[in-house]
Amino acid sequence: MPIDERWSRLGPASNFISLEGLEFREYQYNIIKAIFERGNTLVVLPTGLGKTLIAVYSIADALASNKKAMLLAPTKPLVEQHYLTLQKMLKLDGKELMLLLGTTNRATREEQLLNAKVIVATPQTVANELKKGTLDINKYHSVVFDECHKAVGKYAYTYIANACSEYDVKTIGLTASPGSKKDKIKKLLQTLKTEHIESRVSSDYDVSKYVMPKYLHIMDIDLTDRIKEIAALLKPDIDASLASLNKMGFLHFKSFENIPRGRIIALGNEINKISSDYKYAAIFSYVKLLNLSHAYDLLTVEGIQPFLEYMQSLQEREKKSKAVQGILNSTRVIAAMAAAKTAHGNGEEHPKVIALLDILRNYKGKSVIVFVQYRSTIKMLVEYLNNNSFPSRAFTGKREGVTEAMQKALIEDFRKHDFHVLVASSIGEEGLDIPSVDAVVFYEAIPSEIRNIQRGGRTGRLAPGSIYMMLAKDTKDQVYFYVSRKKEEKMNLLIKSLNKELQQMPRRIIDGNQSRL
Repeated sequence: MPIDERWSRLGPASNFISLEGLEFREYQYNIIKAIFERGNTLVVLPTGLGKTLIAVYSIADALASNKKAMLLAPTKPLVEQHYLTLQKMLKLDGKELMLLLGTTNRATREEQLLNAKVIVATPQTVANELKKGTLDINKYHSVVFDECHKAVGKYAYTYIANACSEYDVKTIGLTASPGSKKDKIKKLLQTLKTEHIESRVSSDYDVSKYVMPKYLHIMDIDLTDRIKEIAALLKPDIDASLASLNKMGFLHFKSFENIPRGRIIALGNEINKISSDYKYAAIFSYVKLLNLSHAYDLLTVEGIQPFLEYMQSLQEREKKSKAVQGILNSTRVIAAMAAAKTAHGNGEEHPKVIALLDILRNYKGKSVIVFVQYRSTIKMLVEYLNNNSFPSRAFTGKREGVTEAMQKALIEDFRKHDFHVLVASSIGEEGLDIPSVDAVVFYEAIPSEIRNIQRGGRTGRLAPGSIYMMLAKDTKDQVYFYVSRKKEEKMNLLIKSLNKELQQMPRRIIDGNQSRL
């Protein structure tokens, strides 16, 4: 396929890129042009719509200015993926493109840093080189921050962005979602010294014709009578713990089902800081609420086996607090565990499992990712699916003893269709080159708009895709689904509002070019 001449409108930068066969996409062109013209830019673009080309052009613009550029990504696999892409797309010789990781040969590192025109690196490695003085940021035209929503707090992105600001190095932030909290987005803009936001959604005028349709299927799942029975046995003990904490003034919730898990976890830190007489009574009620509400959610949202494995983990603790011992000695909890063991022995499980089999029957021989929150559920589903003739593998992280090499080998097997169902933890949301799939299944809802967008972006890239959202009725599933959708809507409105604010700010002059203050 010949080069589309429209790319040449982007000026000398196009001369540094191998453009043969590259499809011209209007929204990419518009975003790249805006970056060239408007200075430090935050790019918000859904997963799968080609943020990498925007990074490549930003780097090529630096090369056209006879200066250096840098592309940063938060994980080693993602950095290596970008490095391979730049090898293919940039017209550079081997020494001019450098892969900089913590494992890079220290004996030749300084010479490589000196000769390289483009560096692809993890942020911590670059931050270390800046602190040692072995990397001169003043020689760089621009730095691209991939997954830039991580540029908060003490993360290395923040340190590098501050160095860029000191020497007027252009920053380009790339993300599928910067979050839905105004303060967090503003902090991100301040960190990257952002002067302009380029944001797109699939329905935008310059995007829609390039986007494959994605079909969202909401599946409301009725709990079985058995699960309702077990849940009913747990509920009184949870309610009693909540009532105790409410009475002491730590919480103000009528129902534990309405308390976000993050709020419960944060409560532990609050209680530990107090020095009142009822501190230990509060800790006792808190530990019971934390553990029992989690067990309840595992049962109603995940399944009987994950619930049993969690309760067994409490039993197997060598040192048990009085609160945990109180949980295990409760007659209602003992009855709940007995009922769960009977159900498990009879082959009963969460109705989501049956619903998942129904979905996969429509995708026999096709690629599907099932996203799952908990390791115990992943284990259960992989075993269940393989036993029902759906070749499946678990995709988890280092915590489960899975090395980076093992992850890469697994993804390659998936790409070759050695198996068809990838049951993935959050490790599958970003950072690895997972091929586009025919369908994505959310085994449970999550309250994060960032993770929702990343998960959904795994399908509908090269062909139409489907997203299945499995929601257990009258559980946190339904609450979290509503919360994440509202957050995504809020995020899109906030981005537009904040971009208007940026455009109203006065401008400064740097090297003859205008830039936001």
